[in-house]
Amino acid sequence: MKAAVYYQNGGPEVLKYEDVPDPVCHPKGIVIRVEAVSIEGGDTLNRWHGPLLAKPHVVGYQAGGEIVEVGSEVTNLRVGQKVATSYSFGSHAAMRSVPARNAWPVPKGFDVKLASVIPVTFGTADDCLFEYGRLKRGETVLVQAGASGVGVAAIQLAKRAGATVLATASSDQRLERLRPLGLDHGINYRTDDVVKSVMKITNQRGVDLVVDPVGGATLQGSLLSLAYRGRVSMVGAAGREPMTVDVSSLMAGNRSLTGVFLGAEMGAERVHNMIQRLIEEAARGELKVVIDRTFPLSEAAAAHAYIEGRNAVGRVLLIP
Repeated sequence: MKAAVYYQNGGPEVLKYEDVPDPVCHPKGIVIRVEAVSIEGGDTLNRWHGPLLAKPHVVGYQAGGEIVEVGSEVTNLRVGQKVATSYSFGSHAAMRSVPARNAWPVPKGFDVKLASVIPVTFGTADDCLFEYGRLKRGETVLVQAGASGVGVAAIQLAKRAGATVLATASSDQRLERLRPLGLDHGINYRTDDVVKSVMKITNQRGVDLVVDPVGGATLQGSLLSLAYRGRVSMVGAAGREPMTVDVSSLMAGNRSLTGVFLGAEMGAERVHNMIQRLIEEAARGELKVVIDRTFPLSEAAAAHAYIEGRNAVGRVLLIP
């Protein structure tokens, strides 16, 4: 099969389009013919400095497609069924093998390309807001990197839950594209001081919850944007900066900082059911999956470079 692979960590240019062996189906797993790869922030981070499990290495968490083989111990999935999948590697390819537990059936009539985006992106946003963020109706949420995949999902889920939603992005144009999703107040982090803007918007109160997939210096701003008893759900290091912050502001305001990693509970019944629910809600039109651009799988390097240029709103797909 064809795949986007690399032999060493580095920038997008390390990605090469090559022939690799077809994946093997585990007795407890499935093999899918990939129809769409959803490029996650974690994919670019892994390409940059993550471990290479093999050489060549096929990176990537998420892909959707049609099941072409089912393991002997799998009873809940069948050949020909469309599924969204998530696993620690292997999405950037024409075919992939995953445990059956890491696959979610796509409702009939729902585009598998859209479904491919949902597990990590919407699942992470849901956990940041509700499981760990304890969001309540009437609260105020700040979504850092609002134009990211997790950001786009968090804005929608927070608004649907009855929150007032603030978000940051790198341009006014990107912020405008977020308003139809539920954004109440946008902050251009390249031209405005985020903390000062948050305090002005909230009449110096601060926000009840911050979803922060950026980390680094941005995380410090997230902490300083909190109201009394405010919470931060820290869910990534997209900024690729050292995680050095002053947490002294937490104690005086009874505030909290929680790290969130969906992958740690991906095999749990709670998470599996939550992701299936989100896919079904998107299929009913209750949530919008935003696709910024698609690239052929053969142009994976260009797709990664486009994402790292911070141009996208929502997800970028690779199509084998």
